[in-house]
Amino acid sequence: MANCRNCGAVLTGTLLTCEYCRTRQDVDLSVVHRFTVETPLSERICPRCHIPLQTVDLRLKEKFLIERCERCLGLFFDPGELAALLEKAVTNVHAVDPQRLNEVQGVKRRDEYPVTYIDCPVCRRLMNRVNFGSRSGVIADQCREHGMWLDGGELRQILEWTKAGGNLVRRESELELARLELEQEKKKLQFARIDRAFLQMHPESARHDLELDLLPMIGRLLKKLFR
Repeated sequence: MANCRNCGAVLTGTLLTCEYCRTRQDVDLSVVHRFTVETPLSERICPRCHIPLQTVDLRLKEKFLIERCERCLGLFFDPGELAALLEKAVTNVHAVDPQRLNEVQGVKRRDEYPVTYIDCPVCRRLMNRVNFGSRSGVIADQCREHGMWLDGGELRQILEWTKAGGNLVRRESELELARLELEQEKKKLQFARIDRAFLQMHPESARHDLELDLLPMIGRLLKKLFR
């Protein structure tokens, strides 16, 4: 059983927040995967602490490098790395646990950082704030070109959200949205076919309707010209 890193109490529920001292628990990479510290390939700066990030290798059968801040425990993932880590760390999720999912999605982060935009550790440009997975409740910071930043504790919440079936819910929502968009496109196509058939059967009527539609626009143009 895991213990709170602040007061030592036994953690229950989703293991995200201590019920006694309300301290949010940051993920310990040594628990998720064995890792080794590597020599950084390039200097990347923590957007919170403004110090160089530590490069760690999660050793997922082959080299798997991510950046980590030793001070705030924030993590930076290059594009595709977070999805790859989740795929390795969370397996055999075939059903949604609604109660657990609601609990994880309802977790509020500590008020240690103001709601603001922060710099990308690589290019130093402001990153976008995105709700990871559309509905996880984790507001991550993303640079479209270089990757995603997670503050300390947010990886744990994403892992718990994924274990509770969050990705399954997201995929169902995406499929439903795609289905609705397909239905709309079918309706548009049907209306277009009806319009074409009507034009072929009643060309004079269609031209008359077009002229009627143009009359108000012509009137407005004439008013502007002769004011």
